[in-house]
Amino acid sequence: MRAALEPIRAAALAVGPRAVIGVTGAVASGKSTLARALSECVVGTDHYLPDYDTTAEALRDLPESSDLARLAKDLAQLRAGRTTRIPQWSFEAHARVGERELVPSTLIVVEGLHALHELPRACVDVTVFVEAPQQVRWARAVERERVGERPWTIEYLEHFFHTVAEPTFARHAAVYREAAQFVVINDGLA
Repeated sequence: MRAALEPIRAAALAVGPRAVIGVTGAVASGKSTLARALSECVVGTDHYLPDYDTTAEALRDLPESSDLARLAKDLAQLRAGRTTRIPQWSFEAHARVGERELVPSTLIVVEGLHALHELPRACVDVTVFVEAPQQVRWARAVERERVGERPWTIEYLEHFFHTVAEPTFARHAAVYREAAQFVVINDGLA
């Protein structure tokens, strides 16, 4: 995955003084890791998720359940060089718990399951699809739970992974992959 950093950065820097890089991929594919390696200015699509208490489980990861219109607006503000308040979503509460200020940098990265959905993609200059085998992604997701990143039991994670996250992303994966200028194969456990 490290080999992909420089070509992606070069493509983004060629855009102009400020560029937005969109990084998508299935659950635990390495989107966040790649995003953090590209820039300190990262916007996660998770922060635009709906409150789980008011959203049926099967609908939680759907793009139409997320506030992608606000995400696109926030990306446009950052791309224009404006400090922007973005929502803050909590994996403990499974809800938005406020907002935080984000200062734009030269490279702005939006990462998440629907970072290349048509609404945010309108503000994205460089598109990236991260691909990893399901068994590798499952191992990463389990490790996230074990270290306490997200407060789910392994049993619930397995249920959500296979019945919500995987099928939801699979419905959009071909369109997102087709829109990607870069496809990053991330088949390691890092």
